[in-house]
Amino acid sequence: MADYIQLGYMDIALASVFLLLNGALSLWLRLGIARPLAFAMLRMVGQLLLVGLILKKLFDIQSPWLTLLVALFMAGFAAREIRARQERRLKGWRGLAIGGTAMGASVGMVALVALTLLVQPDPWWAPRYALPLLGMILGNAMTGISLSLDTLHTALHREQRAIEAQLLLGAGKWQAMRPFIRQAMRAGMMPSINGMAAVGVVSLPGMMTGQILSGVDPVEAVKYQLMVMFLIAGATGLAVMLATLGAARALCDDRDRLRIDRLRKGA
Repeated sequence: MADYIQLGYMDIALASVFLLLNGALSLWLRLGIARPLAFAMLRMVGQLLLVGLILKKLFDIQSPWLTLLVALFMAGFAAREIRARQERRLKGWRGLAIGGTAMGASVGMVALVALTLLVQPDPWWAPRYALPLLGMILGNAMTGISLSLDTLHTALHREQRAIEAQLLLGAGKWQAMRPFIRQAMRAGMMPSINGMAAVGVVSLPGMMTGQILSGVDPVEAVKYQLMVMFLIAGATGLAVMLATLGAARALCDDRDRLRIDRLRKGA
């Protein structure tokens, strides 16, 4: 394997010039995005530097409990982001639990299979492999669940009268909500489908590009990228299905009545 090319902090600073140019142009054109852009850039730099330091320590310590703690923190933050990205969200504990449980179950199962049967590091929970893999799968599943739940809640709120009319005519809750459940699932899975369709032709994924830049043979980089894309799409699909069905069930009671009152508009 070839030695990878190290970057200095001056190289990173030079790479940010174009983003700073975007900020200057937004000020000149009065787009109103200069402050959010600057905040996002500073937050990204701070978060990544902090993560780099934490991961370096974790790689040196090699503790399964610390690795698990970081994984749980990542999952908890992702569950919070799922709830925050919904325009209309379930009230109370359901708003956090449904998306978080669906994501945790699907991502946890897929990541465990990947580490124990596919990658097989020694030990299998080695943070150098477990946390980056978990992060990639978790981030995509989070986006899919957010889209599906937001689509479902918005559709059920908008079509409340039509759904209740079907229920009054004798339709079951699943029959009345089926078109909107399907719509929500499609919305949540579409980013993964589009990503798989475009990869290799329109874009080279970040993981594959990083491996090639670090000296890994392109064919080996492609193998890893294929594995990761399969894991991401599989986990996202399972998570979207579980979350959508869970939210649909929570929005009906035992008497098959639509409970839109359990939704509230996000802040």
